[in-house]
Amino acid sequence: MHRMLKRFGLILLSLLLLGGCGQPLSTGKVEKVGLLVPETINDQVWGTKGYRGLLQIQSSLGVDVFFKEGMNSQEVVEDAVREFDRQGVNLIYGHGNEYAAYFNKISSEYPDIHFISFNGDAREGNTTSLNFKAYAMGFFGGMVASYMSETGRVGIIAAYEWQPEVEGFYDGAMFENKDMKVDIRLVGHWDDEKKALDVLDDVLAEGADVIYPAGDGYNVPVIERVKDRGLYVIGYISDQSDFGESTVLTSTVQHVDDLYELTAEKYNNGELKSGNLSFDFQDGVISLGKFSPQVDSNFRERIGTYINTYKETGKLPNQ
Repeated sequence: MHRMLKRFGLILLSLLLLGGCGQPLSTGKVEKVGLLVPETINDQVWGTKGYRGLLQIQSSLGVDVFFKEGMNSQEVVEDAVREFDRQGVNLIYGHGNEYAAYFNKISSEYPDIHFISFNGDAREGNTTSLNFKAYAMGFFGGMVASYMSETGRVGIIAAYEWQPEVEGFYDGAMFENKDMKVDIRLVGHWDDEKKALDVLDDVLAEGADVIYPAGDGYNVPVIERVKDRGLYVIGYISDQSDFGESTVLTSTVQHVDDLYELTAEKYNNGELKSGNLSFDFQDGVISLGKFSPQVDSNFRERIGTYINTYKETGKLPNQ
């Protein structure tokens, strides 16, 4: 029962929890902030990043924040927005690409609310989509995987084929070693742990020794199984070096939490644009994470030079 209440109930992270830290109340446009998450905030990847972003907004602007989990259909999203509106929320984040379409349909009913989604197509005047340009992040992750592979085979366990980081990873791996075999497998869901582990077993049986789990709910189980086999992983979305520096070579990090705070502050100052906004390494919201000691300093220096060049010119080393 508690789990159901948590998953579908409205949860207020009260400023009282801050213990009287003296946070000033927002003096701009933000009144209260709501977050909708398609699955859970406890996946240690995408959902967790959104929750951390919400907490950063609470801390920086001193406003009440709310969140709802399991928001994965038009109907439940409409119910949630209606409830947020009654609570006085005027800035709502939909933590995924599906929310752009949900928000486009209902945003005209709530002209005093601004709706923010991710990696989608925002079409209304009070909607914004924050789009991560993930190809380069995948490219540099693929370079690391290819460089560190001893078997000449690496594997991607992605949720969907359309993810730009999948193509980027492939191209980066092939740039680093033109003879590398890149095994691309699709789970068809962000959180299907059983299928992801079945796919992982197939990829490992084919000889891959570096794995890139590009999903959400299944990433941590994949990392743990790869660790048990004594092989390598490229982390995804979060810096996942905490799962083992001898296993996680580096991570392709999207600083989603920082982008939450940045966009909330922009909205608070009347500076947030509607429509589709794009972000990459140059904006400080994508990076590689901590490197494992297994990755030698010469390679780190070389890839660091490539990343700096990309920041300055927008060109990857294969261009």
